[in-house]
Amino acid sequence: MTDKLDKSAADGAPPEDTPPVAKGSAFSGPPEAIKAIPVRHYGRWVSAVIVIALLALLVNAFANGDIQWDTVGDQLFNSTVIAGAGRTLLISVLSMVLGVVLGVLLAVMRLSKNPVTSTVAWLYIWFFRGTPVYVQLLMWFNLALIFPVLNLGPIYKDEMTDVMTPFMCALLGLGLNEAAYMAEICRAGLLAVDEGQTEASHALGMSHAKTLRRIVIPQAMRVIVPPTGNEFINMLKTSSLVYVVTYNELLRSTSVIGSSSFAVMELLFVASIWYLVMTSVFSVFQYYLERYYARGSSRSLPPTVFQKIRANLLSIGRERSAS
Repeated sequence: MTDKLDKSAADGAPPEDTPPVAKGSAFSGPPEAIKAIPVRHYGRWVSAVIVIALLALLVNAFANGDIQWDTVGDQLFNSTVIAGAGRTLLISVLSMVLGVVLGVLLAVMRLSKNPVTSTVAWLYIWFFRGTPVYVQLLMWFNLALIFPVLNLGPIYKDEMTDVMTPFMCALLGLGLNEAAYMAEICRAGLLAVDEGQTEASHALGMSHAKTLRRIVIPQAMRVIVPPTGNEFINMLKTSSLVYVVTYNELLRSTSVIGSSSFAVMELLFVASIWYLVMTSVFSVFQYYLERYYARGSSRSLPPTVFQKIRANLLSIGRERSAS
């Protein structure tokens, strides 16, 4: 046995347990790096070209249409338009506040064990969610046909036509309609909190109202806030419907200017620009508000807009340096 091993070593042959080596290969040196060739997706480039071509056609149609773009720029910061945008923002904020307050109250009533309060809340939600907000605005505007006089006894008494001003009709029409949707959003948030939290607080001697205020509602905010922000952005656009009750908001202000100057389409573009600006600003606020309430549930917070831009720029820089 020893002679056989010695003979193999003397002859320069590799041991029997050594794996075979391809002809012309060397035993020393690192292996060659594998050059990965990415798969070419020609369909993506074709679809991108088609989309760009369609956008170019759309831009060309607007550019060559019978639209005076100078008028859009001149009227964009018109004092009447800015005042209308301010009224749109005012009625949207006040209607949303009214909707949130009533929505929380209706959600608590809906979850109550009292059959009367839960039924009343269900009927309210059923009616205001089942009828269009446009119809509700018209009903408030014509409420004097049913109640000619608002008589609250020694507290207040006046003609209904004087009470139901355009502002009041817009506030009640938008706010009460929004309360029905906010009630369902708040109810979903309250149901998302584990029942053990309520049972533990009751075991500690906390009342039902204190449990809602200290335990349930703070935890439910994580579920309530995102759709509430979306509802407010939708409220900014829905406020254009108060045009029908002659409330002088953004759409009505631009429409009056457009009809008098025969620049209807130009002023509609002005209104659209202001709506886009307001919704974009509040979308940023909504994002950071959601990020704030996600701190207790997410291990890593979602990146901000600037962090996303920075990450994309760094990735592009790495690809260029690698190539």
